[in-house]
Amino acid sequence: MKYGNPAFVTIFGAQCVGLPAREGLLDLPADAFALLDVVLAQGRPFSRWLRLGDVEWRMTAVPRIDPGTHEVYGVAFHLRSRSDLPVLATRSGEE
Repeated sequence: MKYGNPAFVTIFGAQCVGLPAREGLLDLPADAFALLDVVLAQGRPFSRWLRLGDVEWRMTAVPRIDPGTHEVYGVAFHLRSRSDLPVLATRSGEE
């Protein structure tokens, strides 16, 4: 089963779930693909902030690793809008 989180589906549509990123996510900036390439090449998770239109998104990417061979065969990623993140409360009088 393929899954796209609500932020992903809102921005790219359900039809993009399961497609290769470069085919379905045409609105992603080049920085996003650079992040995916680094994760694929290094086999380590990374994340960064991206701007899509007027909204900032946190993109977190993790390698998909074959449990038998330990080879990286792909990348999974998650998008989350900055506005979705919880706001940290500050002590009275502090900003």
